[in-house]
Amino acid sequence: MLSSAAVKILHAADLHLDSPLRGLERYDGAPVERMRGATRRAFENLVDLCLEEGVALLLLAGDLYDGNWKDYSTGLFFAAQVSRLRQGDVQVVWIRGNHDAASQITRHLRLPENAVELSTRAPQTLRLETLGVAVHGQGFAERAVTDDLAAAYPRALEGFVNLGLLHTCAGGRPGHDPYAPCRLETLLDKGYDYWALGHVHQREVLSQAPWVVFPGNLQGRHARETGAKGATLIEVEDGAIRRVEPRTLDAVRWETLAIDAAEAASADDVIDLARAGLTAAAAAADGRPLAARVRVHGTSRAHATLQSEPERWQQTLRAQATDLAGEGVWLEKIRFATRAGVDLGELAGRDDAVGQIVRSLRDLRADEARLAALLDAFVDLRRKLPAALREQDENLRLEDAAALASALDDVEQRILLRLLARSAP
Repeated sequence: MLSSAAVKILHAADLHLDSPLRGLERYDGAPVERMRGATRRAFENLVDLCLEEGVALLLLAGDLYDGNWKDYSTGLFFAAQVSRLRQGDVQVVWIRGNHDAASQITRHLRLPENAVELSTRAPQTLRLETLGVAVHGQGFAERAVTDDLAAAYPRALEGFVNLGLLHTCAGGRPGHDPYAPCRLETLLDKGYDYWALGHVHQREVLSQAPWVVFPGNLQGRHARETGAKGATLIEVEDGAIRRVEPRTLDAVRWETLAIDAAEAASADDVIDLARAGLTAAAAAADGRPLAARVRVHGTSRAHATLQSEPERWQQTLRAQATDLAGEGVWLEKIRFATRAGVDLGELAGRDDAVGQIVRSLRDLRADEARLAALLDAFVDLRRKLPAALREQDENLRLEDAAALASALDDVEQRILLRLLARSAP
């Protein structure tokens, strides 16, 4: 039955508890200890928010875990946080996603009675009479669910605020496996007031009438999961959703900084520009540790110096980051992708190795068949790489045409720099 009292609901997904933050290189001054356990601290922030806001219902739309537990500590931590929620009279309803599918998690712990897992066999409806809410959902029985689970969900129940809980790729999203695909029209046709989705790690609102929301993951785990992360707070009053807003809860912030070195006259100028960018990013992280990937680009007079001693300037920038924020900034990766100020048209006309290389790369870029064959070769290679390596390293995304073009530019600059330096009088 509909409740006239205001009810607060929190929607989160993709906690990936105890997933390691990937790609973080160790070096002197790196904040190793502060980065460990970020997924746990983000979940603690979620629980704190529930208790501070007087949330009555927490919806978890899958991927609570990151695969099978190494030991029981992951499950014990989750159970302890659910116990905190029970003390605050917070009901928890959750479903399994592809990472914590019934086929993936072999260890089990009995959770406190305020936590209800919806079925993995068929859609299940949970009526929360005191809240005037009905939650419909189905979890993953197997890791790779390719059926449209949403199609079998029941229609909305009269007299309730209806919430759909679903782990899905929706119509498909880059970088996410095509699990439990569905059409937006299918979701809208069910007549629910709010669809609480999971699986996509970037916050996205697919519809506002009714609400269909990916909250994004709770904590970024590598350099492709940048920016603020968190959950979505929903306020229900008089049987209708009155307000939906994101809340930031991540414990560590990931950012990618693009530093334009076009105006830099020297490598020291580049370091100053990068420090300024890091200062701004650290301020935007609002006190959280910052894990940053730095990419220096642009045609620059500093190009030759940066490329001749890249390790020296990488370590110089890391020292600046440590001076700036102590253990508050971790430079995950630094890449110098500047270009020399050379006239490629003029070089292409030379009758030597330099001219031959410029012409060969120009011909390759213009030959769609050869580029397609090269892309196919990289796709096959990428399939053989570990998943963690595929996810975190942008330099390994060579099956993408834009990434391949960037790699060709990089090869051209590196080879030309060395050949021109050797041929200089």
